[in-house]
Amino acid sequence: MRPTALITGASGGIGYEFAHLFAKAGYNLILVARSEDKLEKLRQELEGHTVTVIPHDLSEPGAAGVLFEKVQELELTVEVLVNNAGFGLNGPFDELPLIDQQKMLQVNVNALTELTHYFLEDIKAAPLYDIPKGIINVASTAAFQPGPLMAVYYASKAYVLSFTEALHEELRGTGITVSTLCPGATDTDFFKTAKAENTKLVDRTMSPQDVAKAGFLGFVKGKRVVVPGGANQSLAYATKLMPRSVAARIAHYVDKAD
Repeated sequence: MRPTALITGASGGIGYEFAHLFAKAGYNLILVARSEDKLEKLRQELEGHTVTVIPHDLSEPGAAGVLFEKVQELELTVEVLVNNAGFGLNGPFDELPLIDQQKMLQVNVNALTELTHYFLEDIKAAPLYDIPKGIINVASTAAFQPGPLMAVYYASKAYVLSFTEALHEELRGTGITVSTLCPGATDTDFFKTAKAENTKLVDRTMSPQDVAKAGFLGFVKGKRVVVPGGANQSLAYATKLMPRSVAARIAHYVDKAD
């Protein structure tokens, strides 16, 4: 019996690449995103693999519970949960619509936390395979510092990093891997959605293929935190050494539209 990986935000970018990597590694897939058309296209690309598509919007309160119930109704078990869904918004905090920022927190923080809670029992109960079981939570290098002009986004990713590191320690020695993927700027639709196309964030990006591969290999190796790319690793290390006020000023400069 093959293990199953559930991947949120699977219709594009890093989630799309995760789907290909887990399929190649022998996992069955449950793919979740808002766009049914994109999910169906991905299922066709993964012909020959067992793929279940669940179109679902995680930005609504209670959405994680509904998704969990759908998986149960299909009588599927989940051995790996990839909490990849998330988005950001660029602009002064008081000028961004509150409802949009609440939806961001719902996806980036609440849904991620709830899905982890719902599926962890399944993951614990699953037998050990030659390939790992556990959780990948996608954070960001934004998790390491405050982020003026993307204040809520940076804060949400700081939560993901702290939460995942804590779970990693709680579950150490159980055979369950809990890993945080902290990519820097990645060539996806993130910047378009965040209205950050004209910021310095887009000056240097990694491909989603490289980011997902780093996250997948880090998970297989049982790593607590994975930061893809040498430049991003240097940035993450530097933010630990500098005063947070300085890190905030640097982020303010980078996040500002040209």
